[in-house]
Amino acid sequence: MSLTQQYVLDAHRARRHGEPAPPAPGTHDWQVLRELRDYRRFRAVVAGRPAHGRIRQALRRWLHPRRRSTC
Repeated sequence: MSLTQQYVLDAHRARRHGEPAPPAPGTHDWQVLRELRDYRRFRAVVAGRPAHGRIRQALRRWLHPRRRSTC
C-alpha cells in the first residue's frame, strides 16, 4: 500500500468516526528535519564534540586529504 493510499484510508476512517483528518503526507517534513538537526547538535554537545560545521569538516577531509610524510 502506498503512502497516498494509506492517507486516503485514514482520512476516510476519521471522517466516518467524526474525528479530524490526519495531516497530509509531507506536511511536517521540514519541521521533522529541523528537529532532527537540533537533536543531533544537542547530542554532539553532550558528547563533547563540536556542534557546528561537522559536515563541512568531513567533506574538507575527504576532498582535500593532508599529505602524510613517508620518511
